[in-house]
Amino acid sequence: MTLITKEEKQELIGKFKRSEPDTGSSEVQIAILTKKINLLTEHLKINKYDHSSRRGLLRMVSRRRRLLDYLKDREPQRYVDVIQALGIRK
Repeated sequence: MTLITKEEKQELIGKFKRSEPDTGSSEVQIAILTKKINLLTEHLKINKYDHSSRRGLLRMVSRRRRLLDYLKDREPQRYVDVIQALGIRK
């Protein structure tokens, strides 16, 4: 299974941060989780009996959903921007 590299993570933080020292805003967390979800989805297409990774995937999807719901309640425009930038379905 391929993990997200430090460079990829820094690139996502640079793209979605709200201010200079920002590394943990909802947008950044959603972007990083989306990258991890996409990588794990590809892994599970090849390894269909890897149930422990499937459980981890479901946990990440659930966490991303909660973050998206939070963002939608607090700032709907930023929610729409993040959804469009990452290509996530509503």
